[in-house]
Amino acid sequence: MRLNLYQILAGVCLLYFPLFLTAQGCTGNLGENIFTEGDFGSGAATILTDDPQIAPGFIYQRNPPPNDGFYTITNDMRSWAGTFPTWTAFADNSSDPNGYMMVVNAAFQPGKFYEQEVTGLCENTEYQFTADVRNILRRGTNGLTPNVSFSIDDVTQFTTGPVPENEIWNTYGFSFATAPGQTTVTLALSNNAPGGFGNDLAIDNISFRACGPEARIAGAENISICEDGAPTTLTASVNGDEYDSPAFQWQQSFDEGMTWENLPGENGMTYGLSSRASGFYYYRYLLANGSVNLANTKCRVVSNVKVVYVVPKRYEIVDTLCAGLSFSVGPNVYDRTGVFVDTLLSSLGCDSIVTLRLEVVPDPGLLANFRIQPPSCSDRSDGEAELLGVANGAGPFTLTFLDTLQPASRLFSGLPEADYAYRVVDRFGCADEGSISLVSPFPFTVDLGEDQTVELGEPAEILVMSQDTVASYQYLPDLSFDCNPNCGDFSFIPENTFTLRLEAVSVNGCEASDSIRIRVIKERKVYLPTAFSPDGDGVNDQFTIFGAVPNVSAVLRLEIFDRWGGSVFLQENQLPNDPAGGWDGTINGEDAPAGAYYFTAELLFVDGESLPYQGTFVLVR
Repeated sequence: MRLNLYQILAGVCLLYFPLFLTAQGCTGNLGENIFTEGDFGSGAATILTDDPQIAPGFIYQRNPPPNDGFYTITNDMRSWAGTFPTWTAFADNSSDPNGYMMVVNAAFQPGKFYEQEVTGLCENTEYQFTADVRNILRRGTNGLTPNVSFSIDDVTQFTTGPVPENEIWNTYGFSFATAPGQTTVTLALSNNAPGGFGNDLAIDNISFRACGPEARIAGAENISICEDGAPTTLTASVNGDEYDSPAFQWQQSFDEGMTWENLPGENGMTYGLSSRASGFYYYRYLLANGSVNLANTKCRVVSNVKVVYVVPKRYEIVDTLCAGLSFSVGPNVYDRTGVFVDTLLSSLGCDSIVTLRLEVVPDPGLLANFRIQPPSCSDRSDGEAELLGVANGAGPFTLTFLDTLQPASRLFSGLPEADYAYRVVDRFGCADEGSISLVSPFPFTVDLGEDQTVELGEPAEILVMSQDTVASYQYLPDLSFDCNPNCGDFSFIPENTFTLRLEAVSVNGCEASDSIRIRVIKERKVYLPTAFSPDGDGVNDQFTIFGAVPNVSAVLRLEIFDRWGGSVFLQENQLPNDPAGGWDGTINGEDAPAGAYYFTAELLFVDGESLPYQGTFVLVR
């Protein structure tokens, strides 16, 4: 790996570029925000404790969510204990994690929810009034939509129209000019829609700024000059005729644009840069209509920022590299310990003398120590990998994992089975690289075997085969009996043809399923005697219904008639194959005459179906 001098300089040359957004009505540059309290400030507490008293007709509520006609100042709705189900939860519209915003639950009647007075303005001067507004309702709720009016001195100047349920911040605003003699205005925001289901909103970044012509510093946003080069001139470019007597004040920032200081006496359209020490310099100018307005912070606009980089005459670079690496200075490459001096000519024509103090250290043989947890099941992505530490080498360490540079202490979760390449590098560039493997357990499966065919009343044998211990069984449809404790090896009598499905969970929480088709042949196994001899010899002494059990579950009714149709015997709800439940060949205690008799019967089968039977038989004596 080679480190190039120009790569280092490119890393140093990260420039500051402020972003100017032109809102409705103002086509030129804006001044600094006059209304500094318009972002509601910031704080560690989720809810602002003190009542800011900024919303006429609304009540401040410290326990969110605010009810109808109430408002809350908060830095994060996501930290609330609870909120309304139709509301989204979000933070304020800034990069400050503690920045506050205003959350308003609309009153049942339209009304003013924000009002502030601004003093010390300039007459006959254009200003821009904007605010960020967000509909709190979730997308698709279709509730009442906020409709916000911006007013100056109780006169409506602009209306947002319906603020959509788009779950984003929307910037609204307008520009206006103060009248002759007008130096004070009262700003207000009102909701035109009535309360009810919806019409709730959040407000942030209320801004009130002077608006003027387009004020630029001519040329590129940033320039580079040589430390010992010729002087350079910055030139103001004003595009527009808003100011009939433009006045300038050049400024310089010594903290990368955070604060600005006036450059004494620099009030012309140009500013000359003479020889300066190497480094970055930040410039801008203030513009107003006349010197009186220029002195008033509420009446002037600000140009863009120009960053000037003065390329140093001499560079001194101190670096330590791992053996096997090298450092490039121009066309020269160095891979040993020593002090090296080179002369370079930049693309700007600047001569630079570079002194490189390089130390090359032996490769200590880094060894990364990972904790790995394989996926719990073959079809899951819940594996983990964590770099616990690095033996040898000099910290801090950097880790490349999942093809990106990662914090060296990060836990990586949600990983499927795979081989993962890694590279760990110490502060000098010494490295350890390789791969770690996350291997899933053998796939968990269950097998119910081949489909089965049984006759009605015969058992189906269920034998579950699996390569892992099954912790729970769930059969679909639910079996009508409890197979515990061994639901993996049992038998039952199916009543109808159906598909039995098993959903099983292993002791490791893995899931598997299988199905089997059980076909039931509905053969009715009934035997109806054609004769009997009630002679007391113990053989065939009664007339009864015979059947295979449990194919035949019960004889619901058996009635016997003589040849003239007279009923001679009736029995109900008896078991099949039971002689005691049959006819013994007597009528009222007297032997019935030999001959032919007629019977009817109704039989219940194991599948719940009942069928009629009839026939004749002979009584033999």
